Order: sequence, then C-alpha cells, then structure tokens
Amino acid sequence: MVSWAFLPKVETRSGSADANGRRVMAVALLLTLLFCAAEALGGYLTNSLALVSDALHMLTDSIALGLGLFAMWIASRPATDSKTYGYYRAEILAALTNGVLLWGAVIGIFYKAYQRVLSPPVVNDMGMLLVALVGLSINVIVAVTISRQAARSLNVRAALLHVLSDLFGSLGVIASAIVIMTTGWTAADAAASFLIGVLILVGSWGLVREAVDVLMEAVPRHIDVGEVKRVLESVEGAEEVHDLHVWTLTQGKYALSAHVVIDGEVGGDWVVNRMAKLLSQEFAIDHSTIQVEVANRCPVKPVH
Repeated sequence: MVSWAFLPKVETRSGSADANGRRVMAVALLLTLLFCAAEALGGYLTNSLALVSDALHMLTDSIALGLGLFAMWIASRPATDSKTYGYYRAEILAALTNGVLLWGAVIGIFYKAYQRVLSPPVVNDMGMLLVALVGLSINVIVAVTISRQAARSLNVRAALLHVLSDLFGSLGVIASAIVIMTTGWTAADAAASFLIGVLILVGSWGLVREAVDVLMEAVPRHIDVGEVKRVLESVEGAEEVHDLHVWTLTQGKYALSAHVVIDGEVGGDWVVNRMAKLLSQEFAIDHSTIQVEVANRCPVKPVH
C-alpha cells in the first residue's frame, strides 16, 4: 500500500499553534471554495467529467476544511464535569467523517467514469487544460499553506490529504487533456477520473485507519508497550508494572495508566514522579495515571 510518509511527523500542540492552524485552515477554505465553483463551471462548459470529478473532490476538500475548522474550535473548549478530557476527540471524529466522505465521492466518480467509457463524449480539450492548470496552482498554494500545521493535528492532516490527492488529480486532468489534444482519444477524460478516484482511496485509507485506532483507544503506532514497560520497571524501587494501557486522546496527546509494585524502600511519590518524567521524555506521554502497590501489602491510594 502507498505510504504518505512525506507528511509531517506528529508534534505536540500549543494554544498559539492551534490559533495559527485555525487561521491557515480558514484561508485554505476560502481559496478552495472559490476554485471549486470555478472548476465546476469549467467542467460543465467543456463537457469534461474529469474536471467535474475534480470539482467534486474540491467540494469534499471544502467540507473537510470546514469540518476541520469547526472541530479545531470545538477541541479548544475547556474540559467540563461531564467531559473531563475536553473535546479533543472532535478533531478525530471530523477526520473520520472526512475519510468516509472521500469514499462516497469515489463511488460517484467511478460510476460516471464507467458511463463515459461506454459512450465517450466530445470534450473541449483546451478549456479543460486551462482550467486544470489553474486548479493545480490553487492546490499547490493551499497545500503549502496548511502543510506546516499538519504535524500538530490529525484533523489538519486529513484536510491536507484531501488537497494532496486533489493536486494529483489535477495533474491527471492535465495529462488527459494533453492526450485528447494529441491523439483525439476522448476516453482519456474518463481514465483520468478513475485515476483521481484511486488516488482518493489510497490517500484516505490510512487516514480512516488512524482515526479508528484513536477512537478504539489502540496503542499509538510510534509506541512499543513492551519498551514502555521496560523503562518503567527500570526505575529504582519498581519491582513490576502491570495493567499497562496506552492510548491517544487526540493527535499529539497521549495518555497512560498502569499499576506499579514497589519494594517499599523508595517512596511511592518519588517513583511516580520519576516515571512521569521518563514517560514525557522518552515517549511524549504527558498524561499518566499510576497506581502504586507496595509488595506484600495492601494497595495504597492511587497517585496521579
């Protein structure tokens, strides 16, 4: 399967970074909406399914950016008594929704492309090429605009995947326009649409899988639970670590809970503080809940 390894790696987030992310997403949303309307009109006038498909994809880009912007605002709200972790998962839900929307768009694209393979229409190749070139330029601008924020949020990364797959789709439209101009093979328009659909599926699969992993509270992919256990048990005074759980709150924010058996010669508070420091330094886990149990004694009160 194709890997989107060129995307920025995960970083921790700050309030200023989130504010910058919202501003960037707003600019990207405006640009995408404007060209989406222009490309849909261009596709209609040139009778190009590839352009209409690309416009549809840009519409899903706009929805993705809009959902992302809304989710970033929701996620910034403080925790409450009923939602003690806050609204971090709103971004993950938006990312999952975006992935499903992409799959829905692909079904529509494949269906229309199949119809055009059976009965290729006349296409205005020059108009198709000009509109696709403008679309490529807009996609490059939007991708560059939001790429720096993608490392801090799965939600922004979802929007970036939309834009990148649409960028490659624009390249496909350009290639099909050139083929039609040079060979007269109008079915190239439908072939480009199939290509766009495949690119969307490839790009969205990893996104949906990662969002589902977060919602299922799976262990973050960059963390080895066995290594975490080894590091915790290396702390002086710790005899055993069990009931160990690691999960993701939202992109860049990780949590851990565990029970640790100590020998009683070292204070429980010191052990917990040392473990918390190691978890933050070695694994970027800043939210840990560790329950201390003294060997051969009844468990003591949990320490957070």
